[in-house]
Amino acid sequence: MKYLLSRTNLEALKRLAWSNVLLGFDYDGTLAPIVDVPGEARMRPRTRQLLETVARSYPSVVISGRAQTDIMRRTRGLGLREVIGNHGLEPRHYSGPIMADVRRWVPRLEASLAGIKGLFIEDKIFSIAIHYRNCREKRKARASILAAIAELGRARVVGGKLVFNVLSERAPHKGLALLAVRDRSGCDTALYIGDDETDEDVFALEEPGRLLTVRVGRSKSSRADYFVRNQGETDAFLEALVACRNRSPRLKPIDGESGDLGAA
Repeated sequence: MKYLLSRTNLEALKRLAWSNVLLGFDYDGTLAPIVDVPGEARMRPRTRQLLETVARSYPSVVISGRAQTDIMRRTRGLGLREVIGNHGLEPRHYSGPIMADVRRWVPRLEASLAGIKGLFIEDKIFSIAIHYRNCREKRKARASILAAIAELGRARVVGGKLVFNVLSERAPHKGLALLAVRDRSGCDTALYIGDDETDEDVFALEEPGRLLTVRVGRSKSSRADYFVRNQGETDAFLEALVACRNRSPRLKPIDGESGDLGAA
């Protein structure tokens, strides 16, 4: 995994930026900092301003685990090409069987996990998020959540930062959603940045020469091509994208990082 904002890799980003490229962004932990209460997650004003500028120069999409109505409200007015919710399911994959799975699972999970203080079950109609950030005994909460999910059947569980996402095995994922938007947009390449296990569905795609992936935070297990060090560097990433399309003669690397930092 390579540090994207080094001198060498900024030049690679510059070359990609001049292709017919689609930009894809996760929201929580990427565009907005992670917070204790998910409903309070907001982009910093500078991030919002930069994203709006980027969206004027590149076809851009946000693909989030949040419900589509939620993420649309948070990104309204930015000029995005598309806003996709529920890990790639909304708006193009409304499905009776998928909804039926979730409707059956919600009351079962609520009953199984009712005694755990601080736990919050978020019903997103087409998927479920079980948040345990505010649980005092997180290890016990994790074990209880996984045991409850195991009883559901035909459920796919995707971990996150103190959250478990529960999806139907029939549901699409973020990687498929990104490729579909790329095709609909008539783009030749795509660049995607995300921070979590749900984004690994994009990072794992085999698209040589047509997809560049970036992870927020270095990880030994991630399949992303590049990384930025933390969510605060998202602004520097967006600034680099703006500079690429403004024909900036020289992009500024961060802290003199070398190009290839080796396997992460």
